[in-house]
Amino acid sequence: MNNDDFRNKLSNYFEEFKRTLASDNGDWVVKGFIDIYRNIYTISIDTKVVSKIIELMLFPIISRFASENKYKMILSEHQNHYPDITFIMPNNNKIALDLKSTYRTGPNTVNGFTLGAFTGYFRQRQSSKNITFPYEQYAAHFVLGVIYSRREEAIDERRIYSLDDLQDIISVVKDFSFLFQEKWRIAGEQPGSGNTKNIGSVRKIEELIEGRGPFASHGKDIFDDYWMSYLTADMARAIESNVPFRNLKEYFKWRNRFNKKKES
Repeated sequence: MNNDDFRNKLSNYFEEFKRTLASDNGDWVVKGFIDIYRNIYTISIDTKVVSKIIELMLFPIISRFASENKYKMILSEHQNHYPDITFIMPNNNKIALDLKSTYRTGPNTVNGFTLGAFTGYFRQRQSSKNITFPYEQYAAHFVLGVIYSRREEAIDERRIYSLDDLQDIISVVKDFSFLFQEKWRIAGEQPGSGNTKNIGSVRKIEELIEGRGPFASHGKDIFDDYWMSYLTADMARAIESNVPFRNLKEYFKWRNRFNKKKES
């Protein structure tokens, strides 16, 4: 089985993903948290909360996908370990799958994904630190992405609802779309948000869904070399160096100079 076969098989579950997450009018079916007294508390718009609940809702479907295709499925034992799920094929090939979600920032753009570290296990590919299996053992690295819109209406988080109020509770997100691509195809040229050293994704929805990030036309080897060589300003200062490049155009110039220097 090649990577495209795996991608096509899981993509066939998109409609089931949508039915699981959304009502007929596109609203998220999750309305809040319920306690033993049947009180319902609304969900915060916090992206980490929304992302975790979506992940929990999709896991049973993904587990059934693995069972139906005779794949062994191994979940990450730690929250900060990569990947979320490891699939082991009947031929013992390993495929990494990360579940990611993000919200729309406009008609054609999203806030973006973080696609895993570009240091640590990504560079030391025989290492088993913070990763289920060493990076070099994976035949492919996939991202199952969920895109949603945040509700514009204000949510009153102080109000407590009952089961009789379900129709009155506003879903905090709606309008789900899905993508399933190899990581290198949707990676961008810049790190993700925050101070963590993570690879950032492209932010145009069309590029994400179709796997047309800046590395798509150059190939996986260029993606690997780019991010294995990438230095943030802090990383460069730590080794008393300059930042070698900030984008693909600068990378190709740097790589050309670097190769010539090695040859001389």
